[in-house]
Amino acid sequence: MSPQTRRATQADVARLAGVSQTTVSMVLTGTGAAQRRVSDAVRERVLRAIEVTGYAANPAAQRLAGGRTSIVGVYTYESVFPTSASDFYHPFLEGVENEAERTGVDLLMFTSMSAGTGRRLVSSGGVGRLRLADGCVLLGRHSYPEDLAELLRQDFPFAFVGRREAPGGAVPWAGAAYAPATEQVTDHLLALGHRRIVLINEFTGHESIEDRAKGYRVAMARAGLQPVSLDEPDLTSGELLDNLRTAGVTAAVVSSDLAAPLRRAALARGLSVPGDLSIARLGDPETVETEDVDWTGFLIPRREMGAEALRVVLRQLTPLDGDDNLQARIPCTFVPGSTVSAQAADAPAITGKA
Repeated sequence: MSPQTRRATQADVARLAGVSQTTVSMVLTGTGAAQRRVSDAVRERVLRAIEVTGYAANPAAQRLAGGRTSIVGVYTYESVFPTSASDFYHPFLEGVENEAERTGVDLLMFTSMSAGTGRRLVSSGGVGRLRLADGCVLLGRHSYPEDLAELLRQDFPFAFVGRREAPGGAVPWAGAAYAPATEQVTDHLLALGHRRIVLINEFTGHESIEDRAKGYRVAMARAGLQPVSLDEPDLTSGELLDNLRTAGVTAAVVSSDLAAPLRRAALARGLSVPGDLSIARLGDPETVETEDVDWTGFLIPRREMGAEALRVVLRQLTPLDGDDNLQARIPCTFVPGSTVSAQAADAPAITGKA
């Protein structure tokens, strides 16, 4: 075979190295467990054969010695690429970018797979396209467990920004520690004398919502109080506020995007916040706020989550002994704020089994 007459192929490399084409492919493009199945001696033979045949001149084969491009993908399940620094998703992506610069890897944004249409990666062929990169950071509020299960099955290095679950294994992720943060906020209200505290959620079934609910339940149970949760309440009629007042509720811990609407509804009903109703917000809202409110609650560590998600991907690409933790919880920042106030110590309590 003469390199001057035709381009070398993987078959040429395999013949010269005395291995199968599958082994050559694993050396060039394999990741995770696939890479570890190739011994160092075999890898060296393949790399020498690539050099002799000139196959390394093919851009598709110009990988690092570990079979990598030093490119990590970024894929979003919604159209979340920010247009300004005030965008909710901007800090996540900023964290990914800063960590990429620090570690010397390039980012590839997968923008052609029509994430905004809600199509699954599995059904759209997107899983295969992600393999253009060594690994991928996935982002977005809504995702599909079957996509994550397929990525796990293929042993493809990835990490989700936010806790995710999927059948078939442990999903790598970097998420906010919502449960202890919500527990801390609820404990703060309890310390102020509140006993009738309600949790108001946007919807159920999402991991971050479940984590918040867990923290709330833990704090209420520890205080010997009955937890009460309301999912997707109607704030437009004012009936919710009337019912809360009738039940003697004095405080609410509220998912991020419902806190401002609840406050507006309370004020429209003639209630004062925090005088009549204390409201604590569980995280940053996804929509830009138009009102300047000093919220009590916690802040989501968005930049840290993005940076840690990339680090989780890189840990899969360069595994070290004893460094196999691919799920990272990052503490949230508690903010005392001014939307909660002390409650009279003699206020009645609703007790019961949590």
